[in-house]
Amino acid sequence: MRLRRMSRRTEDSYVNWVKRFILFHGKRHPREMGEDEVRAFLSWLAVDQHVSASTQNQAFCALLFLYREVLDRPLGHIKGVEPARRPHRLPVVLSPEEARKVLGYLRGDPWLVAMLLYGSGLRLLEALRLRVKDIDFDYRQVVVRSGKGDKDRRTMLPESLIEPLRQHLARVRVIHQQDLALGCGEVWLPDALARKYPTAGREWAWQYVFPATKRSVDPQSGKERRHHLDESVIQRAVKEALAQSGIPKKASCHTFRHSFATHLLEAGYDIRTVQELLGHADVRTTQVYTHVLNKPGVGVRSPLDL
Repeated sequence: MRLRRMSRRTEDSYVNWVKRFILFHGKRHPREMGEDEVRAFLSWLAVDQHVSASTQNQAFCALLFLYREVLDRPLGHIKGVEPARRPHRLPVVLSPEEARKVLGYLRGDPWLVAMLLYGSGLRLLEALRLRVKDIDFDYRQVVVRSGKGDKDRRTMLPESLIEPLRQHLARVRVIHQQDLALGCGEVWLPDALARKYPTAGREWAWQYVFPATKRSVDPQSGKERRHHLDESVIQRAVKEALAQSGIPKKASCHTFRHSFATHLLEAGYDIRTVQELLGHADVRTTQVYTHVLNKPGVGVRSPLDL
């Protein structure tokens, strides 16, 4: 998986599914098993564990990868098992008033991160993985590096966040200087950059915009580093803010991204522009937000209102 530059999260997920597959069949080696055992495992997930279609597909992909790439024994057609169809779901969207209300209950780093999710349309991990060099104050842009699908893109930096971000980065720089004084201050760098630029990990430009409150030991290199803020910190804060706001919607951090897209379309911006800001490969993915507008389609009015 690393040779194919698959993400660390995909790696962890696939390894977990392979372990569950082996344990389900009494710790038999996968080489001794085949299509029948894969079908039994996937059926157990769907019938007994009641997993979602996307979860079942993820397990299926992990096992296909195992047999095709690791054991060099591609699976044949597995009768009775097809990739589960993911049901079509409309995204949960907050109105502008609801978004302001939820943001009003947030403080500190969670507030600033949530403001970026709603103001720039970022995914949660995209915001947390931002480096100092990715914030362009002069051009009012945020550069997302290696986003979903390992793609880079640019999106807007809201005017109202410029001063709060400057003040935040000034505090982060003090923390970085303290880490350097203690012999730490080196951040993780992607791919082979650490070997190509040995001192880059200690430079200010490469530091995370939202660093963790504590340093930790990198499990791969064994070095003590300050990683970015854990996503659970923001998720808990947003969940609490939603509860305090009393808004009866099943919202989450990702809801801010949905709201960003919907509110831009409501304001009359072109769907292609919104597609580019979100980083969608296909405009059909962006079109889902047209179904939750206040005036769907071309402003059709209900006969009841007429």
